[in-house]
Amino acid sequence: MNSLSGRYVLLTGGSRGIGPVIADALARRGAHLALAARSADGLRDTCEALRSYGVRTLALPVDLADATERQRLAERVLNEFDRIDVLVSNAAVENEGAFVQTPWPSVDQTIEVNVAAPIHLTHLLLPHMLRQGYGHVVHVSSIGGKLGVPYDAVYCGTKAALGEWSRGLRLELAQTGIHVSTIFPGYVVGVGMFARFGMPPPWLVGFCTPAQVSTAVVRAIEAPCPEVIVNSRPMRPVFALAQLFPRLGDWIIRRSGVAEFQRKKVGG
Repeated sequence: MNSLSGRYVLLTGGSRGIGPVIADALARRGAHLALAARSADGLRDTCEALRSYGVRTLALPVDLADATERQRLAERVLNEFDRIDVLVSNAAVENEGAFVQTPWPSVDQTIEVNVAAPIHLTHLLLPHMLRQGYGHVVHVSSIGGKLGVPYDAVYCGTKAALGEWSRGLRLELAQTGIHVSTIFPGYVVGVGMFARFGMPPPWLVGFCTPAQVSTAVVRAIEAPCPEVIVNSRPMRPVFALAQLFPRLGDWIIRRSGVAEFQRKKVGG
């Protein structure tokens, strides 16, 4: 069991959605937190909410779509904390809609924030983790990264890329003391990107809560595990069937109501 007490963590996407919930779960375990996001006000609110835990917090406004700002973020964290133990890449962009109608700048932003930023931040911070002989990289993906859905193809593609890059990196870092974990939440209710639509997810697909996602993040760090799927219904058999039989996977997406649900979300 790896204790989070006294560990130094960089959490992206810490200003809204499930980010503050993950931050609370980490701080409750005694972790010191550097919180990164675009909203300075949101970061300050999150830091204020964590004050009672007696941990160090840093609010670091940043545009994660900008490579130069990502480099400055990593430098700032290392200068302030003098070490980094855990990176939790939680920030994400979801620009839903018909792919052909999505402006390229929106597609590019989604790729930069969802894929390039986690990879870049890991590339910047991993050498320090290797020198100290301990580290943990956690990426918050999505079950959309296991099974792509219509009208959200770019988002699902980025989350799939994140998951498989994590797998390759995990194998590469075996025996180094550095752990790599990927969290795959389902439709998150209450807060976050999905919640803004105000629509219940298809019954057959299920959902998860922000608290369940934060618990999965903590569990993945304290008892290192490669992947955690967070969902009210078992999904691994569906993922396996879709990989083995792609036509069956497409049929499941249609039959479960997900395809129609996605279409309604974007007003199609």
